[in-house]
Amino acid sequence: QLGVMTPHEAIKVAESKALDLVEVSPNANPPVCRIMDYGKYKFMEAKREHAARAKQKNIVVKEVKFRPRTDDHDFEFKVKHILRFLEEGDKVKIVVMFRGREVVHRDIGYRIIEDVLKRVGDKCLIEKP
Repeated sequence: QLGVMTPHEAIKVAESKALDLVEVSPNANPPVCRIMDYGKYKFMEAKREHAARAKQKNIVVKEVKFRPRTDDHDFEFKVKHILRFLEEGDKVKIVVMFRGREVVHRDIGYRIIEDVLKRVGDKCLIEKP
């Protein structure tokens, strides 16, 4: 800290050190400035931001579709896919598709979802039942 000084003096001090005078808090009384290498500061800030972005993991929602007439082998195959997606860290959305008059038998759709949850329930966290 160099204390309170005129803007002209502060610019002189910054130029003598081959650095920049950066206004940190313009609304303060008197305004607060910092002597620093602004280019280096911006570079390091961008580098930190890039590192933070690299550490983030994108959450992917995989959708697995079932039909009321899905065969046993196909059902097992899709359950294996669900387990693999969960192991990879993805979220899985289970959809039961009805066509035409199949909509009348919603109880079959609920049974399919319950059966899937029985098989993968211990390996997952259910968000929306």
